[in-house]
Amino acid sequence: MIKRHHQILAGILIAQIVLSVVIFWPKPSTAGQREPLFAQLEAGDIDVVTIEDAEGNVIRLEKAAGVWVLPEAGEYPARADDVNSFLEKLAALSTGRLVTSNETSYRRLQVSPDEFVRRISFETNDGQEHTVYLGSSPQYGSVHFRLEGEGETYLTNELSTFEVNTTASTWIDLTYPTVAQEEITRMTLENANGTFVFEREDEESWNMVDLSEDETLDQAQVTAVARRASSVRMMEPLGTEERPSYGLEDPNALLTLETEERTVSLRVGAKDSDDASYVIKSSESDYYVTVAETSVRALVENGRDAFLEAPPTPQGESNGS
Repeated sequence: MIKRHHQILAGILIAQIVLSVVIFWPKPSTAGQREPLFAQLEAGDIDVVTIEDAEGNVIRLEKAAGVWVLPEAGEYPARADDVNSFLEKLAALSTGRLVTSNETSYRRLQVSPDEFVRRISFETNDGQEHTVYLGSSPQYGSVHFRLEGEGETYLTNELSTFEVNTTASTWIDLTYPTVAQEEITRMTLENANGTFVFEREDEESWNMVDLSEDETLDQAQVTAVARRASSVRMMEPLGTEERPSYGLEDPNALLTLETEERTVSLRVGAKDSDDASYVIKSSESDYYVTVAETSVRALVENGRDAFLEAPPTPQGESNGS
């Protein structure tokens, strides 16, 4: 009797599994035809796009005078190739792989207004507005999606949530302009530990102003400062308007880079306690940006000793003796 009961339960479980597979297995729509989700939509028709993730992070991209920018960051220019590539995939979404028309499945597939992986809203140049939900990924390289206002959920492998991020770094060139390392002839660093002036002697060596006879300059440390100052990688742009919270009126560090033709300044402002980033401003750019702490730590923290080689250990003494 017990064995018979277990067999019945097992049969019910198998039936449930089979039913789930039948319901959620992608099905060709309209007799296998692949119809475009957006009729007659081209990537070039889209003027504004807003992307939101499940954590509430949002980024907005806008076409201004034919150029894609981040409007909330002082119209910082976006990489047009990346934006256009994304919009081409968005415009090409098709209804060929129907998953379900059941509204009760939206949350499970993460294509619901209150349960999604990405929400993509965009406006076209003729005033139309659309919202697409990107949801769960049942298998590598594919994702569920649904057009707001429509009941059907589809599957696509043409667009993934990984390439639709809400971080500015996904859409912009992260190189922040200063000056090429090989062009620097003189550097002046000012921070809480003092003022330090370095002059280039040749391509591989520097001299420190006021270096005493018993001191030896650590060439690697000075070169590291020059290298970091010439290849700044931003985290995100903040805009072109200076704010008191940036802490740049009384910066944590000021680095002045001189070349044969011009002088470039790099100010390091306030540190964000949440992500340890710093606000910086280069005289070569109109934009205030944030950078990782590792990018400017030496500028903020280095004192005179950090640029000097440690004196040799006197003969007859050893470490730890």
